[in-house]
Amino acid sequence: MIKAIAIDDEPPALNIIEDFCTQVDSVMLLRTFSKPSEALKYLRKFPVDLLFLDIQMSSLTGIEFYKKVEQDTMVIFTTAYSEYAVEGFNLSAVDYLLKPYTLERFKLAVNRANEYYNYLNKSEKVQQQYLFIRADYALTKISFSDILYIEGLDDYLKIYLINQKPVVARMTMKALQEKLPAKDFVRVHRSFIVPFARIETVRNKTILVTDTEIPIGSSYEDNFFQLFKTE
Repeated sequence: MIKAIAIDDEPPALNIIEDFCTQVDSVMLLRTFSKPSEALKYLRKFPVDLLFLDIQMSSLTGIEFYKKVEQDTMVIFTTAYSEYAVEGFNLSAVDYLLKPYTLERFKLAVNRANEYYNYLNKSEKVQQQYLFIRADYALTKISFSDILYIEGLDDYLKIYLINQKPVVARMTMKALQEKLPAKDFVRVHRSFIVPFARIETVRNKTILVTDTEIPIGSSYEDNFFQLFKTE
């Protein structure tokens, strides 16, 4: 079970988090704090897995607070101001709850935290079948088997999926490639990564994946055909 604390300078907001936490099974809310300074003192003695953290507090903003946390701790930001979403996202937040939020939206955020917690603490003997990508101000779980192909767009990636809208994420092709199993995915162009299982045909240095033609770059050609022949 995930150990958590909540920090918000408005007691009613803390009461809502306490109530909602009693209605989910995966989180144990250990303490609530209306003073960020007291929460920091607590964390130095008793590290937790997850923070429910308000961004707009009078004495110390949630952004400033999180930067002071010494441990690697997941965070779900809560705030009434949507303009803080981008900054919270850049701090690797698991999710972002815009007040007032419902129990169902709270459960969604907690489920994301729980899945990410299990992902970070997975057994080395278990081969992971999915990865997490930061997109739309939250962590998005993507199964390897759902990926059709990946396209690089400058500083962004577009991950095309089966029967789902593409996921757009701000990261490099190299960074994503390191998260993918090398035996199942191959980079065929500076702008494309494809799963071997999705390749329908290869003709004239062009790969066909679900009616989409993907070029094979000259600098990736030798490696691709060497791997493709062994598949």
